[in-house]
Amino acid sequence: MFIATRNIFIQNQSFTLTNQRAAFWEKEKALILSDLHIGKTAHFRKNGIALANHIMKSDLERLSALIEYFQPEKFMVVGDLLHAGDNSDVDEFCTWRNQYPDIEFYLVEGNHDRISKSLEKKLCLNFKTSILHMDGITFVHDFDTAVSGFQITGHIHPGIILNSAVKSIRLPCFALSNNQLLLPAFSEFTGLDTKNLPKNSKFYVFTDAEIYEV
Repeated sequence: MFIATRNIFIQNQSFTLTNQRAAFWEKEKALILSDLHIGKTAHFRKNGIALANHIMKSDLERLSALIEYFQPEKFMVVGDLLHAGDNSDVDEFCTWRNQYPDIEFYLVEGNHDRISKSLEKKLCLNFKTSILHMDGITFVHDFDTAVSGFQITGHIHPGIILNSAVKSIRLPCFALSNNQLLLPAFSEFTGLDTKNLPKNSKFYVFTDAEIYEV
C-alpha cells in the first residue's frame, strides 16, 4: 500500500490529506477519518446477502498502515464508525483497536452510530459526543448551518467524475471550502455522492498512487 500525501492549511494549521481516505492534523497529532461503517458486511450477511469480510479487513489494514506512518496520539472518527449496531465485525474491530491502547479514540457520532453504554465500553472509546470543538475547529458528522466557524465533516461520501475522450471515471475525494473540509468515506464499501458537494470547493481527488487537486 502506497501513501500519497498533500498538505493544506486550515485556520493556519497544517493538515495532511492522503490517498488512503484519511487526514492527519499535525498540531494535535490526530489521524482524522469518517464513515468506517464497521459491521456493514456482517449486517448484509445476516440479511441473506453473502459478502466476504475481507472488505473490513482491508479497511483495518489501511488504518494500521496510516497509524504506522503518522504515529498519531489521537484517532478521530467524524461519524458512522458503525453501520448497524453490534455484530461480529464489531468484535473484530475491537480486537484490532486493542493493539493501540496508547492512542486516544474520539468518536463524533453519526446517524448510524447507535451505541449503548456497554458497546461504548467494548469499543474502548475515550471520548464520544455529537459535536466536538477543538482549537477553533468544529467536528460534526454532517455540516451544521447553525454552527459558525470552520467545520470538518463526513456523511456525504464525496466523489468526482473525471471525463476523458475514452470514458468517465468516478473517484473519491476531499472537498475543501472556506468553512468546511468534507472527508471521503474511509470504508471502500460505500458509494460516492458526486452531486451534493459543497459549493465553491477545491477537490482533492485520489487514486491508489496519487492525490491531486482538480
